[in-house]
Amino acid sequence: MSALPSENLADRSEIGQPATRAGAHDQDAALTRPDARQKDQPDPLDPPPSRAAAFFDLDRTLMAGSSGVFFARAAYEAGMISRRRLLGDLWQNLRFRLRGSTDNWADAVRVRVGEMLAGVAVRDLQRMSPRVLAGVLPRLYPQMLERAYAHQDAGRPVYIVTAASQEMADLMAHVLVFDGGIGSRLEIRDGRYTGRADGPFNYREGKVLSMRDVAERDSIDLAASYAYSDSESDLPMLRAVRHAVVVNPDATLRRIALEEGWEVIELDRLGRRLKVLAALGAGTALASLGRVRWGRRARDDARA
Repeated sequence: MSALPSENLADRSEIGQPATRAGAHDQDAALTRPDARQKDQPDPLDPPPSRAAAFFDLDRTLMAGSSGVFFARAAYEAGMISRRRLLGDLWQNLRFRLRGSTDNWADAVRVRVGEMLAGVAVRDLQRMSPRVLAGVLPRLYPQMLERAYAHQDAGRPVYIVTAASQEMADLMAHVLVFDGGIGSRLEIRDGRYTGRADGPFNYREGKVLSMRDVAERDSIDLAASYAYSDSESDLPMLRAVRHAVVVNPDATLRRIALEEGWEVIELDRLGRRLKVLAALGAGTALASLGRVRWGRRARDDARA
């Protein structure tokens, strides 16, 4: 047992002295008063102090491309959509990776998903999770996971905020060991989806509404928090926090990020490669056209 500090020994040597007994009496009396609680001890009835958090969009931010395409593949394998619909979703996913989301595209996806899930048992959708994860997990950006875990290590809760279903958000949050998922909720009755929305669609201002609900529930200070996204449609989400970071931004968001001085992270190689190939293809076509024109001119000169 370690020795007590010398000042404590001095205090102990005075035990039994009148002044010490009076001090002890005062302490005992103080402990019986309602206001005796030390000021540095929190009142258990007070709300917990607010703290910063980090909010991550899913598609093109935490992962390359769209998680929806893997959901579509799983739905096709389960007989929920046709092959034609699957091919259409694959094409839309390619456009999404190159250009980002649009309001019309997001609304169309929401309507299609609602129609597809109407009458489907919740358990049947949950059984599709392994197939969806098999496609999504290999496309996660390790750099973004490092960012998320660094926030957690610094004491900031981390949330996925996505226009995808709440089930998808919960699934990804659980697998990635995040603190929560915020997605679009669909109404459930008697264990089956009705196809109708059960809350705001997590798109544009809808994401902010959902973030505010979570912030109030978990004592999060949005004004001190971080947000990561790729799309101009997430400007409300990015502007709802203090620290906005854009990842693989579309053209509009890139311009705004430069104007605002926001951090820009580039990770999507497919888009850059396709743009390079397109430029090379255009250059090759122009060169071929030039050769054809030069050949025609040479033949004309020879005939003259």
